[in-house]
Amino acid sequence: MLSPTSSGTTPTGTENEQQAATWVRGMFGRIAPRYDLLNHLLSMNIDKYWRARTVKLVSSVLAKPGARVLDVACGTGDLMIALAKRGPKALVLGSDFSHPMLTAARSKTSLGLFEADALALPVAEGSFDLVTIAFGFRNLANYQRGLVELGRILKPGGVLAILEFSTPPNALLAALYGFYSRHVLPKIGGWISGSPEAYTYLPESVRKFPDAPELAQQMRDAGFQNVRYQRMTAGIVAVHLGERS
Repeated sequence: MLSPTSSGTTPTGTENEQQAATWVRGMFGRIAPRYDLLNHLLSMNIDKYWRARTVKLVSSVLAKPGARVLDVACGTGDLMIALAKRGPKALVLGSDFSHPMLTAARSKTSLGLFEADALALPVAEGSFDLVTIAFGFRNLANYQRGLVELGRILKPGGVLAILEFSTPPNALLAALYGFYSRHVLPKIGGWISGSPEAYTYLPESVRKFPDAPELAQQMRDAGFQNVRYQRMTAGIVAVHLGERS
């Protein structure tokens, strides 16, 4: 298994970052056809609000003439579509390392898409005014390398927005959410997707993921400035913002 001190996703049975990335890519490929349905069902459609709130928080960047935006780990494209609607004059692109996810996204939008690993993006330094990643950051094989890479492709003063599941600060709510994610979500997700291992892994990845203050500190350590975060839905989700120096 990966070292307990490693900073990245650790699917059961993986021994290094390459194996972790390969496992995650395969898992998302298997669940891509039912991904949207399960997102909306398991979140009771609140995921739409989380994305809308994130878009609102970065609306000032989207309003800049000629703004360039990249949604990393874009999945089936919901966030990038919302970004493009809010910033119709911005150039909005999406990337993901799962080809089936990109195929699903292509069925929903004509926005530019390309296949790439978030830890090694084929993009020049300082290319974007805004980089977003929604519910994909915790699946990276190395969080610190991910932050450095996302910062690399931002222009000076550019904004990184990370929308991700988090640990509710209220102990009772955290316990209730933990029960739901460990016992309810895997059964429903596994039954509908046909991939029970995926919906066992996904809540476990949330449990292992840094909480909101820790992720904010990791962003600062990676060189981001003016780092702040906003919790949503009692802390089940948090959106983190930071600026490249």
